[in-house]
Amino acid sequence: MKAIVYAKYGSPEVLHMIETDKPVPKDNEILVRVSATTVSSGTLWARSGKHPDSKIFTFAIRLMFGLRKPRKKNLGYEFSGEVEAVGKDVALFRINDKVFGTTTGLKFGAYAEYLCLPEDRKQGVVAIKPENISHDEAAAVPCGAMAALYVLRKANISKGQKVLIYGASGSVGTYAVQLASCFGSDVTAVCSSSNLELVASLGAHKVIDYTKEDFTGTPDTYDVVFDAVGKLSRSSGKKVLKKNGCYLSIKSPTSEKTENLLYIKELIETGKIRPVIDRSYPLEHTAEAHAYSDGGHKKGNVVITIDHKSDK
Repeated sequence: MKAIVYAKYGSPEVLHMIETDKPVPKDNEILVRVSATTVSSGTLWARSGKHPDSKIFTFAIRLMFGLRKPRKKNLGYEFSGEVEAVGKDVALFRINDKVFGTTTGLKFGAYAEYLCLPEDRKQGVVAIKPENISHDEAAAVPCGAMAALYVLRKANISKGQKVLIYGASGSVGTYAVQLASCFGSDVTAVCSSSNLELVASLGAHKVIDYTKEDFTGTPDTYDVVFDAVGKLSRSSGKKVLKKNGCYLSIKSPTSEKTENLLYIKELIETGKIRPVIDRSYPLEHTAEAHAYSDGGHKKGNVVITIDHKSDK
């Protein structure tokens, strides 16, 4: 099978395609024929071996993935595809099921034509794909949507609250705007000029162009401020918080659970939220997809598609 690998940390050029053996599922695993994956923040950091804004996070990345060079050679965290084989102990999935989710923990491995992962909900995060979206769209759901959901739930958002989403046009931000709207809050979104129309279409009641207006200098205050991109200082965010308001940041640890993915799936199937895709690249152009994402201006998600025509 074809897979994208890297042997050292660095720029997108360290990524290259190889032919390797097709994996065989263990007794508790499913074999997924991958149709699409994504360029998530985690894959960018793992590839480069550093975090763009924090030396502490860079050290943590090296501890997790390898101090001098990456221990895991294949990246890719989110995926969508079809179950091709199942281990003898698998009970939740069947051959030909269309599934989506994330790889187990820090295992990665979705930058390949095939992927094995456990069905156990305590080890893997995988579910049947929403019927009303494509594999490309489904692959762009798990990381951003589950992160936004996990962080927003910390604030116990209730109907009528005023919520500000900073970095509203990114992967986490686009889901945060939609989820906050689903919870019945009055959403103000902060993004750049080119993304105003997109963010408004996701349910924001008000959109602020940060290149033209400093939202911290207005008299408006909010029950919740969510930095969905990790670039807003806590002090700036707290300037516009109401008394006893809640400041949230994507920099805080998040958690991925299958029950959260199933909740997101239901919202997608009922038309309450949708994935946003900026660009799609074929697997052989994964380095280009990373180079574009490194620029830091993507809208929603960047997807990597996998063509299995050669299998037939």
